Amino acid sequence: MEITYIIVVGIVAYIFGAINKLFVDDLPNKFIPIQNVGIGIVAGIICYFTKIEPDLMKSVFLCLIATMSAGGIADLTKIFKKEGN
Repeated sequence: MEITYIIVVGIVAYIFGAINKLFVDDLPNKFIPIQNVGIGIVAGIICYFTKIEPDLMKSVFLCLIATMSAGGIADLTKIFKKEGN
């Protein structure tokens, strides 16, 4: 089940990213966590309605955790590249 969450989150994130690139030229970095929350909520709803997870709250919560942790990991890699580590 957990790998299915990751696939759904990845697809939704790709769609959001493509929409972002098409319609918004420069999105400030401070709005990326808000976008990640939107991705998590949409992915959680998709997982619930496709019967991957029978509980809506748990589905949204798990997808929110996945998106926010992915955003945190991406930020950490940027920090390490800036410092030259």
